[in-house]
Amino acid sequence: MAAFRDVMTVTFLVVGLGFMLVGVCGIVRLPDAYQRLHASSKCTTLGLLGLLVGAAVHIGTPESIVKAALTIVFAFVATPVGSHALAKSAHAAGMPQWDGTLSDELAEDQGGIGL
Repeated sequence: MAAFRDVMTVTFLVVGLGFMLVGVCGIVRLPDAYQRLHASSKCTTLGLLGLLVGAAVHIGTPESIVKAALTIVFAFVATPVGSHALAKSAHAAGMPQWDGTLSDELAEDQGGIGL
């Protein structure tokens, strides 16, 4: 049973680190702040999920599982809300979008004021 728990721990940690790595690559390579913000929010939520589940499986106490679950719930609520607020304030401040952006739905919703 201990070997299975170790394999599950390593699997979740590798998956979490994989999402973090993909998110970091996205932050470095994507062309504008809006797309970088999208990459960072995905790596935060999904990477943190894998890392916390791996830690909870490894530790295995009820307290660690509850703490990991509460942290995951908080991250899944707070990260998208924070990312949305940052993107909306960047848009309101006039931060330019990448030239290849196909549409600006926020500007369309606000009466056609585009960037």
